[in-house]
Amino acid sequence: MSSITHHYNKSTGTTYVYSVESYWDKKKKAPRNRQVCIGKLDPATGAVIPTRRRRKIIERAVAAPSVSAACKVAGPYLVLESISEKHGIRELLKQCFPEDCDLISSLVYFIVQKGVALSRAEAWSAGTAHPFGDVITSQRISELLRRLTEDSRQRFMSLWLAKALEHDYLCYDITSVSSYARGNEYTKFGYNRDNDSLRQINLAMLFGRKSGLPAYYRRLPGNISDVATLKTTVKSLDFLGGAPMRFVLDRGFHSESNINELYRRRHKFTIALPGGRKWVEKIIDGHLDTIASPDNYITFDKDEAVHASTELHKWGEGNHRAYMHVFYNAERAASDFDTFTRKLIAYKNELETGKTVEQHDEFYQRYLIVKETPKRGRRILFNESEIQKYRKKYSGFFRVMSNTIKNASRALEVYRAKDIVENCFDDLKNHLDMKRLRVHDSAAMDGRLFLQFIALIYISSIRGTIKANEKLKYMTTREVMEDMETLVEIKYSGRYGEVFTERSPIQRHIMSAFGLNLST
Repeated sequence: MSSITHHYNKSTGTTYVYSVESYWDKKKKAPRNRQVCIGKLDPATGAVIPTRRRRKIIERAVAAPSVSAACKVAGPYLVLESISEKHGIRELLKQCFPEDCDLISSLVYFIVQKGVALSRAEAWSAGTAHPFGDVITSQRISELLRRLTEDSRQRFMSLWLAKALEHDYLCYDITSVSSYARGNEYTKFGYNRDNDSLRQINLAMLFGRKSGLPAYYRRLPGNISDVATLKTTVKSLDFLGGAPMRFVLDRGFHSESNINELYRRRHKFTIALPGGRKWVEKIIDGHLDTIASPDNYITFDKDEAVHASTELHKWGEGNHRAYMHVFYNAERAASDFDTFTRKLIAYKNELETGKTVEQHDEFYQRYLIVKETPKRGRRILFNESEIQKYRKKYSGFFRVMSNTIKNASRALEVYRAKDIVENCFDDLKNHLDMKRLRVHDSAAMDGRLFLQFIALIYISSIRGTIKANEKLKYMTTREVMEDMETLVEIKYSGRYGEVFTERSPIQRHIMSAFGLNLST
């Protein structure tokens, strides 16, 4: 990261301003600093006087009559503008929100750069370059959030989805966002992934596997279960005019009706299969004797390996073609059984307290025994024979079903790419100020969620760029924004134009990675 420091020269009485970049010296195996002089400090005003190569422009401007100067933070704006151009986001916003395009872009830039409440955008907009160009008051923000109609938002989603697809696999997942609001009809009590005892909404999102960019989102009531959301999401995508897609799904979305719906709508999919299902275990039984063969050994990421086997399966009444990929990892068997035991204890507690879950019925019946006696009442016991059968035969197995990928190694590679979803959800909550919803009515909430979704596109694009750059790959998106904040644009009235302050070494690396080239 870069920072600003001052050095006082006793002999001249001048304070020089330096941009300092910290880095790790691989040869000396110690931290080092690079310092670049960006100017000297004016003792009267405290302003930075740029170095000599830009001083002539400034001196001419200052000497001219009636010339004024204005300074604004420009570094983050330049990076975000390059992303807008790269992905064509501004053009799509102009098509869908011709009157509010610049204001929407500015608020998105604020969310990406600062990641705090929108109420603090007013002070930011006064001292930072942004597309809207004017101060953004809280009243203006409130009016915009309610002005973003459902029709315009869905039109943008349709255009962006078509642009983001490009034959990519789409990873689907859901997260919950907590809220203190009580007057919002979409905030409900449900399964909270952050373990908050608050009302919440659920967000269903699609992400491109290759691009790493969010492609689509839906707002759902907070009490809707994961498995129930897939069918309606697929229908809503059809309403947007989407062609048959390729989904990557976690085991939480598996159900017979969901799979049938995907086949019916001719979508391609790759989905993990849940454990504890007899029909799944029957497939595993067919590979128990042969899966550990060296012929079935495949490696991932140099230090991880599994045994894999595949069989062709006929699904449902339509005899749809499906490839069942079975994976086994002996090292994972112990941890799998530990997870299974924790689930047993949790499900036993559900039966004892009467707080049963419909999706767990098959598990209750197979691994738990319910006894009713006149004296002792209801007792819940473990079905030891079935539990030991699972431990000895099925621990360490992992199953993936696909109707398009024949190769087991390829299927596992595609499925594991869904980890980008967790990264994006983490960005949404921790970087983009979505740990809690700060809006109370549903209209303003929908407008805010739309801004968050677009901001997530920018954040994901920044992460993809720095991850591919050898000099920046250890930085976070927050550090990129903070380092670029010291790049300031000084604008002079009249014919003198503008001048940028000196770039630090890390700023030059960032600008190079994002294709920025400022003229002197």
